[in-house]
Amino acid sequence: MMANYLLSFKNDIYRRLNDLCTSNSKTRIMNKLVLVFLVNLTSLYLFAQNPMMQRPGGAGNGPQMNGRMYGKVVETQTGKAVDAASVQLVQSRVDTATKKRKEVVIGGMLTKANGEFSLENVPLFGQSKLKITAIGFKPLEQNVGFDIKMQPGADMSAMLNAIDKDLGNIKLEIDAQVLGGVTVVSNKPLFQLGIDRKVYNVEKDVIAAGGTAVDVMKNVPSLSVDLDGNVSLRNNTPQIFVDGRPTTMQLEQIPADAIESVEIITNPSAKYDASGGTSGILNIVLKKNKKIGYNGSIRSSIDSRAKIGLGGDFNLRQNKINIFGSANYNQRKSISTGFTDRYNILDQPNTMLHQDDRSEMLGNFRFFRAGLDFFITNRNTLSASGTMGNGTFRPESISELLVDSLYTIKKTSYLERLTNSEGNFKFRGAQLSFKHNFPKAGRDWTADVTYNKRSNTNESLIRTDYYDYPSDIIASQYAQRQNIAGTAQSLILQTDFTNPITEKSKVEMGLRAAINKGSSTSAFYFVDPATGEITLQQASQIDYESEDHVLAGYTTYTNQLKSFGYQLGLRVESSGYDGKLLKTGETFSNSFPISFFPSVFLSQKMKKEQELQLNYTRRINRPNFFQLTPFTDSSDFLNPRKGNPDLEPEFTNSFELSYQKIFKNKDNFLASLYYKHTDNLITTYQEKFTSPVNNKDYVLTTYINANSSYVTGLELTMKNKVAKWWDLTSNLNLYTSKINIDDPAQPEQDQFASWFGKVNNTFRLPKNFSVQLSGVYNSKTVLPPGGSGGGGGMGMMFGPSSSAQGYVRSNYYVDMGIRYEFLKNKAAAISLNMNDVLRTRRSYTHSETQYFVQDVFRRRDPQVLRLNFSWRFGKFDPSLFKRKNMKGEREGMNTGDIMQ
Repeated sequence: MMANYLLSFKNDIYRRLNDLCTSNSKTRIMNKLVLVFLVNLTSLYLFAQNPMMQRPGGAGNGPQMNGRMYGKVVETQTGKAVDAASVQLVQSRVDTATKKRKEVVIGGMLTKANGEFSLENVPLFGQSKLKITAIGFKPLEQNVGFDIKMQPGADMSAMLNAIDKDLGNIKLEIDAQVLGGVTVVSNKPLFQLGIDRKVYNVEKDVIAAGGTAVDVMKNVPSLSVDLDGNVSLRNNTPQIFVDGRPTTMQLEQIPADAIESVEIITNPSAKYDASGGTSGILNIVLKKNKKIGYNGSIRSSIDSRAKIGLGGDFNLRQNKINIFGSANYNQRKSISTGFTDRYNILDQPNTMLHQDDRSEMLGNFRFFRAGLDFFITNRNTLSASGTMGNGTFRPESISELLVDSLYTIKKTSYLERLTNSEGNFKFRGAQLSFKHNFPKAGRDWTADVTYNKRSNTNESLIRTDYYDYPSDIIASQYAQRQNIAGTAQSLILQTDFTNPITEKSKVEMGLRAAINKGSSTSAFYFVDPATGEITLQQASQIDYESEDHVLAGYTTYTNQLKSFGYQLGLRVESSGYDGKLLKTGETFSNSFPISFFPSVFLSQKMKKEQELQLNYTRRINRPNFFQLTPFTDSSDFLNPRKGNPDLEPEFTNSFELSYQKIFKNKDNFLASLYYKHTDNLITTYQEKFTSPVNNKDYVLTTYINANSSYVTGLELTMKNKVAKWWDLTSNLNLYTSKINIDDPAQPEQDQFASWFGKVNNTFRLPKNFSVQLSGVYNSKTVLPPGGSGGGGGMGMMFGPSSSAQGYVRSNYYVDMGIRYEFLKNKAAAISLNMNDVLRTRRSYTHSETQYFVQDVFRRRDPQVLRLNFSWRFGKFDPSLFKRKNMKGEREGMNTGDIMQ
C-alpha cells in the first residue's frame, strides 16, 4: 500500500514539473530542482521494494537526472599525462533475463594526449565504479559518485556544482612485469592524408636521408621543387613555417635528419597568418621527444663526391624536466652545367648569343638546436628552445660567350667570364612558450615569443677576358668585385585561447604581433688586372634599410550538427612597410591600416567513410626582402636582377571543394577542385637598364604588381596499400593560370593547361630490407609568377629570366633508395640512395620580352649516390606503448577542427 501511495505521489510531482518547465524565475527553478530530487528519492525507495521497476536515470517515463564526471590520468612517479588510457564507468544492474546483478558499462573513452577524460550523462544516483587500464601500467578501480545532500536550507548552487564532478588527477603505477616482455614496433606511415592537410613523415623517407629539407620536399606529394631548391605548391610559392611559426632559415639550411614531418595546408583558415597569398603553408616539424628516460640517435653519411654528413640528437626526461638537443654538420659539392641561346633585340644591330656555363660549388653548414620543457604542474608547461647555424659556400663558375652581330657581313666576338665567390651565412633563433590546460577538457591558453636573426655576406670576383676571335689571344681584360651584405631580424608575439562551448562546438581566438627589420648593402669595385688594386664605383653603392610590422587578431567558431560541420572565422590585420636608401635619403612606404581576412569551412560527412568540404579564404602575400631591396645583382652576366621597393602586397580570394573517401582496406582518395584569384600579383618584369659601372645597356629583371591573375585546377591524391609489402602514394595536379598586365610593349602570354604528377612507392622486403622509389613528371608549364630566378640564394651565376611571358618545358626524373635495418628492435640502419637515377632532371625555359627571346637549359647534380648510417639508443620507456599523438605538440598548426 505504501508503494502505491508513493507511486501516486511521484506521478503528481511529474505534473507539477510540467507546469514549471516554462518558467525561468529563480524561485521556480529551485522548486524544480527540489521536485526532481524528490522524484529520484521516491524512485529509489520503489526500486528497493521492487527490483523489477526501472532504475532512476533509466528509460522510464519521467525526467532523467544526469551529470558529468571528468579528470586526468597521470603517472604516479612523474605526474606525466597518460595518453590513450581506457576509462570505463560501470554500475551494478539487474539482468532482466537471469534476474541476477551484473556490471554494465554506462560510459567510457580513451584519454586524450594530455591525459584528460570526460564522461557525460552519468546517472546522479547510485554508486558507480571507475575502471582505468593502460598498457604498461597496473589497472586501477575505485568507487565514485555524486555528493548530493538534501537538507533544510541547502545551497542550491552547491547542489548544481555537485552534478559536474572533478575527479582530480588519478595516478597509475607502472607495471614493470608487463614492460619486460613487450617489443615495440613503430608503424607510422610515410604519408598521412586528410581532407584539410597532408602529413609527410620524414623518418620513413629513405631517399632524403643525409640530405636537406630540399631533398625532403622533392618527395612530398603536391610539391614541386626546381633545380635551385625553390618549392612551389600548385604552381605558387608557399609560406614556410618551422614548428608552426615563420622562419628566416632557407630550406638548404635545414638538415633532413632534423625533420620529423612536413605538413601541407593548401587553404589555411583565419587562425593562421594571412601571409602566403596564392599558395598555402608548409609547416616543417622538427624532431622533439618527450619520453621518460633518455633516448637519441647518431647519424653519418658520405656521398659519391666524397662529402660527409654527421649528426645526432638526444633527449632526457626526468620528473618535471624534458631536455632535448640536436646537431648536424654537412658538406656539399654541387655541379651545374647548362647553356643559353638568346636573340637580342636591344642591341643594334641585333645579335645572336650562345653561352655555355659550368659551375662548381663547395660548401658546408652546421645546424644546432636545443631546448627544454618544464612541467610546472600537470596543467602548466613552460618551454624554451633555440636554434643556430652557419655555413660557407664557395661557387666557381665559368661562362663562354659567342656573339654574332647580325650585320650584312656577320661579325663574331668571343669572351670568357670567370666568377669566384665566397658566401657566408649565420642564423640564430629562440622561442619561449607557455601553455595552460584548464580542468575543462579541450580548454587551453598558450602564449609564446619567437625571435630570429640572420646575416649573410657574399664577395664575388668577376673577370672577363675578351678574345681576338677566332684566335685564342686575349685582346683585353675587365675585372670587378661585387660585395653584398645583409642582416634581418624578426620578433613575433602570439597568444591563443581555445574554449569548448559544448562537446561539438568551440571558440578560438588569438592575437599576434610581428616586427621585421632588415638592412643590406651592395657595391661594385673596379679591379686593375695588372696591379690588383680596387676602386669603388660610387654610382653602384646602395645601402638600404627597411622595417615592416603586422598586428593581427582572429576569432573562429566551430560547430558540428550531426554529420554537418562548419567553421566561421575572421582575421583582422594592420600592416605597414618603411624603407630608406641611406645614401640618397629616398624613402619608400606602404600602409594597410585595416585588412579583413574571412574564412568559411563547411564539411558534410556521408555514409561509407565519405566526406565533402567546401571552404573559402582571403589571404595576402607581402613582398619579401629580396623583392624589395633596390640593389642590382649582376652575378649573372646575362640576367642582372633588382628589387622594387614600391611593390605593394597582393590579395587572393581562394575557393576549394574537396571530397575524401576512405575504403575498407584503409586506402584513401582525396580530390580537390580549387580556384584562386589574385589582385596586384607580384611578378617579374624586364626593362632596359644602363649600368652605372660601364654605361652599357642591359636587360634588367625586376618586379612589378600585375593587374590580376587566376589559377584553377583539380588535384587528385590516392594512398593505396597494394599489398602487405607495398604502399603507393600518387598525386596528380591539373591546372591552368593567367596573368594580366596592361603593357602593350609586353608580348601576350599564351594560356594553356598543365599537369604535374608524382608517385611514391615503398616496398617492405624480407630480412628487414625496404626500398623507396619515387617519380615526378612536369608538363609544359607557365613560368611561376614570382620567378624562380637563377641564384636561389646559392651563388649560382646563371638561370632563367622568368617573367609573365614564358614557360618551362616538360621534365621528369626518378629517385630511389634502399634501407637495411638490424640490431635489436631495428635500432640501426644502413641506407643507400640516388637522385635523378635516369639523368633526366633539367630546367629548360623559354622567355620572351620586347628586348630578347631566350632559351635556357640547366642540369644540376644528377646521379649522386649517398650512403647513410643511423643508430637509435635509449632507456626503455612505458610511454612508448601509448598511442602517439602529435596534436598537442603542434597545437598552433591545427586546421582540422571541424573534422573532429
